[in-house]
Amino acid sequence: MSAIRTLTFALALALVVPLATQAQTKKTTTTTKKTTTAKKTTTKAPAKTPAKTTTSSTTTKATTVVAPVKIPLTDTDASSGLKEALTQSITRSIEQASALDGFNANADIRIPFPPEAELVATTLRGLRMGALVDRFEVALNRGAETAAKEAAPIFLGALQNLSFQDALSLATSKETDAGTTFLYEKTAEQLKAAFQPTIKQSLDQTGATKLYAEMVTRYNKIPLVTPINADLNAYASEKTVNGLFTLIADEEAKIRANPAARGSELLKRVFGK
Repeated sequence: MSAIRTLTFALALALVVPLATQAQTKKTTTTTKKTTTAKKTTTKAPAKTPAKTTTSSTTTKATTVVAPVKIPLTDTDASSGLKEALTQSITRSIEQASALDGFNANADIRIPFPPEAELVATTLRGLRMGALVDRFEVALNRGAETAAKEAAPIFLGALQNLSFQDALSLATSKETDAGTTFLYEKTAEQLKAAFQPTIKQSLDQTGATKLYAEMVTRYNKIPLVTPINADLNAYASEKTVNGLFTLIADEEAKIRANPAARGSELLKRVFGK
């Protein structure tokens, strides 16, 4: 009986021990799996590379501006330059004045009825002879336009007396018409006298002389008026010369003020201030 109990206990123990061992192993395996599952894999993010800051450095290279050397005008350059400027001005002015209506349609130089005979014009217009006065004024200006064509040698000849010293002073003057004014002061009376044969011929050709004589004759026949005997030729010569000088002064001013009006290297050097 005792032996049977002992055998039974041994069998029971043999069954219990493997089961306990198996349970322990399962528990260990479960714990290990749980631990493995619970363990969070942490991936370390790569360090953020700071943005590269590029500093743009602008280097300004200093530029040295070298002013052009101004070569002083010689007497020869000044004389030649001024004469060329006036020659150009005279040529262009004559071309303008000698064109049809060059005088008649230009309010700056149009020749009016002679002031000393203005009473003649007024009286004749009052007597309904205004058409005669108008024809005369047009013929007078046509005479100036015709005479202007022949003026070049007279004006250009006057330039030959311009001294080197005067030329240098005039070329560097701040006055826009310095050369024209000088030329007028030195030669105006001579030019007017030399111009009279030319203007007389022109007035005869246009009929101005005949119309003027007719007007004066009619006026002098009016009772109680003072007879008029104005010298039309002298008057027309003076006005024609003055008109041409007005145009010449304008052309000289353009050369001095506007580089585009300087037609040669000499003019650019003399007047390029």
